[in-house]
Amino acid sequence: MINVRDLDVVFASGKSSNHVVRGISFQVNEGETLGIVGESGCGKSTVLRCLAGMEAGWTGQIELGAKPIGKKRSREELKFAQMVFQDPYGSLHPRHRIGTALAEPLRSMGHADIWLKVERALIQVGLPASFANRFPHELSGGQRQRVAIARALILSPPILLLDEPTSALDVSVQAEILNLLADQREEKGLTYLLVSHDLAVIAHMCDRVLIMKNGCFVDELTKADLQAGVTHDAYARELFEASFMEA
Repeated sequence: MINVRDLDVVFASGKSSNHVVRGISFQVNEGETLGIVGESGCGKSTVLRCLAGMEAGWTGQIELGAKPIGKKRSREELKFAQMVFQDPYGSLHPRHRIGTALAEPLRSMGHADIWLKVERALIQVGLPASFANRFPHELSGGQRQRVAIARALILSPPILLLDEPTSALDVSVQAEILNLLADQREEKGLTYLLVSHDLAVIAHMCDRVLIMKNGCFVDELTKADLQAGVTHDAYARELFEASFMEA
């Protein structure tokens, strides 16, 4: 479960300040997938970075699993929510083998039987255990994103934060990754917060969606609303029409 109240993020100060997130509040129930959609630069990825502990310049309240989370986090708190990034190649060190990338979070948390867990993590996302010996450039984009998902899942977090997880992939591979994420959520009872600009991805994955504009939420839509193309705000309607024209 995720509970956010009055989250506010301002970068820099004075005349050069940029008010990225403007006092937003939302909740994600256990086992639910909530989507945040909006144009580039509207603040949606910043929200994920705050929840993941990667951005400390925020004010407000964040609760993960009904527990208040501060800007400085313990090992257990960092383990609670893991992030899958937009670019599967950029999120993996090009000179580290896949096994090393997957072992790193396990080592940092003091786990035993690391290499057995690495092999299981690869198999869990549909990759052979032998991929642990490969480098990122030896994998396809879809395979690299499977590795990124395996790394996010390897510490068994109850929450996954998904930042445009398919936007850097070919259309033919996107459905495979979305189905993998859906299967993992169903199997493990995971809670997802999914950021995207692609309404087709949002409609496929999400139970609800929040429409973001200039750091604020301007509309909330149910899955039924998404499927019927129903909106309650003019900006949300513009997004739907633009997405339809692109499709």
